[in-house]
Amino acid sequence: MSASNELPVFISAGDILTDLVRTGDSSWLSRPGGAGWNVARAVARLGLPTASAGSLGVDWFSDELWDASVAAGLDMRFMQRVSRPPLLAIVHETHPPTYFFMGDNGADLAFDPAHLPAGWMEHAKWAHFGCISLVRQPLGETLATLAADLRARGVKISFDPNYRNLMEHGYEPTLRRMAALADLIKVSDEDLRMLFKGLSEADALTRIHEMNPAATVLLTRGSDTATLIVGDERFEARPPRVEVADTVGAGDASIGGLLYSLMAAPQRGWPEHLAFALAAGAAACRHSGAHSPSLDEVVALLSA
Repeated sequence: MSASNELPVFISAGDILTDLVRTGDSSWLSRPGGAGWNVARAVARLGLPTASAGSLGVDWFSDELWDASVAAGLDMRFMQRVSRPPLLAIVHETHPPTYFFMGDNGADLAFDPAHLPAGWMEHAKWAHFGCISLVRQPLGETLATLAADLRARGVKISFDPNYRNLMEHGYEPTLRRMAALADLIKVSDEDLRMLFKGLSEADALTRIHEMNPAATVLLTRGSDTATLIVGDERFEARPPRVEVADTVGAGDASIGGLLYSLMAAPQRGWPEHLAFALAAGAAACRHSGAHSPSLDEVVALLSA
């Protein structure tokens, strides 16, 4: 739990899992993960009171996730434990990533917002949703309803579709529903290719923007130029050049950086918010695994 009893200003809901990565013929490496969990860690590391809201099992994998969440400074009042199997992403090839998910009747599906701390919605400034939790029922419906409740109370909503193969069929209604609720939508060029197969990037980006013209849209393209759409304005910038150790979690660090900048320094202009987001993503790439950069790491890249 955070050092104080203060309720978090940022909550990332759902998408907490264990990546089980094959490293040899009969060797596997388990790593706490999930895009939503990575975003929560990114915002917490930068310095804001943060929670990752979800439900874990009571097994070894879930204990590892719990301990890593404590180490990240997340508010543990938002993590629930139930006697159900853990959600696992089985990554049996890494180049290119080839994976499937295990977690039928999994612990993640049992998440119940009614058990969260009293008064938490009144303290929250932003809440983040995305990835496979929105297509795993009944959790997806729980989270979409929660997002609508939060928005009705004035909490700003961040949404990152973060395409995975579970979204291959029937995802468009969820995409439209969440995009309509969002104040901020983050997509990568890869997300656009997979969500809108056959469309050019420009047409796919237009499709996203049309789902909610009032939403700010961040499009990242790896080390290439990123685009931020705010109303009728477009801002573009390239991430700082760094020696890349790993790109895992870079997109999560970018959206975490943008959310931190919006909350911690609302006086900044959009070009400054974009620069901060891209510096956070670049800083994450300097380390193996889904690294959560510190504020000093991000500022150092901005000052370089």
